[in-house]
Amino acid sequence: MSAQTINRTTLNRTSQEEGLAPALSIMLLCILAAAAFASWLPLQVSIVTVFLFAGPHNWFELRYFLTRLPVRFGRSRNFFVTAFAGLGVLTLAYVSLPFIYNARLWGDEAWSTIIAGWNTALLFWLCLLVWLRSKQKRGANWTWTIPVGLALCSLNWLGPDFFSLALVYIHPLIAFWFLDRHLRRTRPEWLRTYRRCLCLLPFVLGGMIWQLSQTSSLPDSNGLFWRITQHSGAGMLPRVSSHMLVSVHLFLEMLHYAVWIVALPLIGGFVKSVPIARHPRGFPRVTGGFLIAAIAAVVVLWFGFAIDYSTTRDIYFTVAIAHVLAEAPFLLRML
Repeated sequence: MSAQTINRTTLNRTSQEEGLAPALSIMLLCILAAAAFASWLPLQVSIVTVFLFAGPHNWFELRYFLTRLPVRFGRSRNFFVTAFAGLGVLTLAYVSLPFIYNARLWGDEAWSTIIAGWNTALLFWLCLLVWLRSKQKRGANWTWTIPVGLALCSLNWLGPDFFSLALVYIHPLIAFWFLDRHLRRTRPEWLRTYRRCLCLLPFVLGGMIWQLSQTSSLPDSNGLFWRITQHSGAGMLPRVSSHMLVSVHLFLEMLHYAVWIVALPLIGGFVKSVPIARHPRGFPRVTGGFLIAAIAAVVVLWFGFAIDYSTTRDIYFTVAIAHVLAEAPFLLRML
């Protein structure tokens, strides 16, 4: 390679990094602002954030997943059949858990067994999807996921409630993985800058934990505040400041919403058409009706929050397990 070519490549790379400097500054500012608001008024900001963005972010996720869905499954038929079957069964089982709990048919020990059983079914489904996906990739060796899955199952049975709480905190981080894979395919020149920003995240979280761990717990005198603190794990970690727990969870959720509602649309994640709607052999009416129904569901959710926020929040975080589960097969398809 000539010196002129090397210089041209270096100049192009430098100009790209300089052009991304404003985006880097904005992203860092958003991370710090989210951390500040989550630490300052965690309960109030949590109420507003869920009210405004919980429904819309699900719609954007649905729109994104539809863009990743092939018109014909072909060799991926077993993968998608397993994905959708597991998604349906696990969602129905999870939605039925509150009814089982309220029926008071089992004691606390039996209830822990039920939770551990659902978590085990989730891990088995994920491992099966990983195995099916590895068969589609030549040269892929993902056998290491089997002992990892077994180890997670063991941890789950040791403390099923804590395992479920860990999923609550891990789930928002999956959005960053989606954004990483999408940038790698569509904007590889942005990937390095994006990963630099992510390096700041552990330091911000560490600072929040260090600052808020010694603060007094949040008031839970009313039902809504109690629900928010319990969702963040205050009931299972009574010696840990609920202020810290709610703030950390809220901070991660705010970034999760930002990725799906702001970051992915801005880089063109939703600009391209949905293949199953635009393809001659696709299903334009079904897809269009599905998206319109999803918009109607978002509007209904807003009305529900306005009328009875506490009850609607409980229903939303129960039913929303469907979009949490749906992220797994579509993320595996991008690997």
